[in-house]
Amino acid sequence: MKKKKITRSKKAFLVIDMLNDFVRDNAPLFVPGGQGIIPAIKNRMDEARANGVPIIYICDAHSKNDPEFRVWPQHAVKGSPGAKVVEQLAPKKGDIVILKKSYSGFYGTTLENALKRIGAKELTITGVCTEICVLYTTADAYMRGYKVEVPEDCSAALTPEDHRFALKQMKQVLKPAQS
Repeated sequence: MKKKKITRSKKAFLVIDMLNDFVRDNAPLFVPGGQGIIPAIKNRMDEARANGVPIIYICDAHSKNDPEFRVWPQHAVKGSPGAKVVEQLAPKKGDIVILKKSYSGFYGTTLENALKRIGAKELTITGVCTEICVLYTTADAYMRGYKVEVPEDCSAALTPEDHRFALKQMKQVLKPAQS
């Protein structure tokens, strides 16, 4: 059996929940502005790939009866079309895809192991929702000692107020490098 080659990099580029059930029109958990951040994420992602920075997708993958559906509409059910990454940002060969069941990309996932395997110490975090999954993943990354960048034009929230609040929290409390 051939071992998969691991690309070592000080940096990693994370794409959180850029899934059909968040981004496409009439999605069950539609994020206004989600479609609008695709070009910025794609540009930064292409630049990261060109510089050998690994791309890591962190994707909601819920069971049909997930307790989260008491709070949110049913979305990103594992294996459904809605749980797939939007076509414009689809993973390529060699990218890492991590499935999650909660807000943080670290909670109950293999994200930290993947970051350690590649040697990443600096993370660029992009995606939806700024005030939920981006915020909680950023908080967990910060508390684990990672240097974090959250580009404002590469995240979107359920409301503009939530977007501003989350960015302010990250900037003032977590102090990632904002760009």
